[in-house]
Amino acid sequence: MTALSVAAAIGGTLVGVIGFAMSYSTLANVALAWGFSEELAPWFPVGVDASIIAFLALDLYLIRKDTPWPLLRMAAHGMTAATVWFNASSQGHIGDDPVKAASHGVMPVLFVIGVEAARRLIIQKARLEAGTAVDRIPLHRWILAPLDTPRFYRRMRLYAVASYEEMVRRQQDLIAYEQWLKRKHGGDLSKATDDEKLPMTMAAYGYTVAEALALPEKQEREAEKRAEEAERRRLEAETRRELAQKKAQADRLEADGELEAVRARVEGQTAQARAHARAQASAAERAAELEEAALETALIAEARAREAEAQRKEAQEREAQAAADIRAAELERQAAEKRKAAAEADQAAAAEAQAVETQAVAEARQAAAEANRRAAETERAAAETQRATAEAARKKAEEERLAKAALADAARAEQEAAEAERAAAEARRAAAEIERRAAEIEDEAKLTRRERAVRKVARMALAAGLVPDGLAYDDIQHELYERISIADVQREFDVSSTDTASKYRQEAVALLSDGYRP
Repeated sequence: MTALSVAAAIGGTLVGVIGFAMSYSTLANVALAWGFSEELAPWFPVGVDASIIAFLALDLYLIRKDTPWPLLRMAAHGMTAATVWFNASSQGHIGDDPVKAASHGVMPVLFVIGVEAARRLIIQKARLEAGTAVDRIPLHRWILAPLDTPRFYRRMRLYAVASYEEMVRRQQDLIAYEQWLKRKHGGDLSKATDDEKLPMTMAAYGYTVAEALALPEKQEREAEKRAEEAERRRLEAETRRELAQKKAQADRLEADGELEAVRARVEGQTAQARAHARAQASAAERAAELEEAALETALIAEARAREAEAQRKEAQEREAQAAADIRAAELERQAAEKRKAAAEADQAAAAEAQAVETQAVAEARQAAAEANRRAAETERAAAETQRATAEAARKKAEEERLAKAALADAARAEQEAAEAERAAAEARRAAAEIERRAAEIEDEAKLTRRERAVRKVARMALAAGLVPDGLAYDDIQHELYERISIADVQREFDVSSTDTASKYRQEAVALLSDGYRP
């Protein structure tokens, strides 16, 4: 086979080259005779013969890529016929010398025959690789069975039976089955059932005996499968319908739940607003009670202050009395010292008069002087005791005065605290009244929870001392941010988001800038 392939390749190429060369020479010469210029005449045979090669090469390439285009092959054959005609008529009229004309026209035909052989080989190889190669029916069958062979050929081509041997085997199986069926029914095929006659009926449509006999069972299985599929689709449809109904019911329940949630939230907000109003009213009443208690405390503190003032005056009087007692004790001490000095002088005089006086008189005088001295010392000790007592009384009076002053200061502090508490109670009462009025206004206006919160932030800023009158928007914002922090807003409204608290403050600034006053 290798040697044959090499010989075919070399021989085909040689024949093609010779045919092309001879055709080129003939057509180049005849082109000059037909009026082509000397420059274009050599290109005329190239255009004619090269077109044949190009069209056949493209046809082979497209066949190899499994995308054949018959027009290319027809164009190549048309150009082949043209070049054969040009070569045959190059030496004059074909009828004048048919042999000469044939000698000039045969070489292009040989070239095309070689290309066609190559094309056939490539097509067959491609079909073998793709599994689509079809066997040809031998010539002897056409000769020996001229009536059955066309039907045989028709079944092979229509129902893609590629193998001639396979088609022969099918035909043999059909004949054998038909003979068995005749034997079964005593030679009368009319007694056979339709299912038993299926192989003969379906043979014209490419079915084998086995495939035709299995056809009823296969169709029943397919019918059962279709019924099962229809039942499955019906069940799926019912399931989808039930799911849709349940989903619709769930959506209705969910909508009812949302409606109940909204109703509960609205009722809760209403109850909260009412409770808030009641709390504000209670706070106002409590503030009034605290105010009354603060007033009573202030009266008590004032009474205590008057009592402390009276005690202070009494302590001052006792202090003055103690000072007088101290001065009297000092005078007594000075008198005792004077008496002591007088006694000492008498003692000296008695010593001088000792000589003239008798011993008894001297002793009497001495005893009297000693008694006077002792009495003076007793008086001095009594004066000293009286002075210490007066000093202790003075200190006690001073301590009582300081205690009364402390009591007075405490009373004043209590009075100031009472005044502050009364002012705070008044402020709280006013704030509670403002909150109560604001709550009533907000309830009447049916404001949302966010609008209530923004107004509450604005009232907090006003209560903290913000006076927005005459201020620009930026100044109001600066003053409000200094008095009300984000933490205050979060704590007042129990929100964890700083962004929400910040938006509350911004909206409160805008509200105050627009002239909101509770």
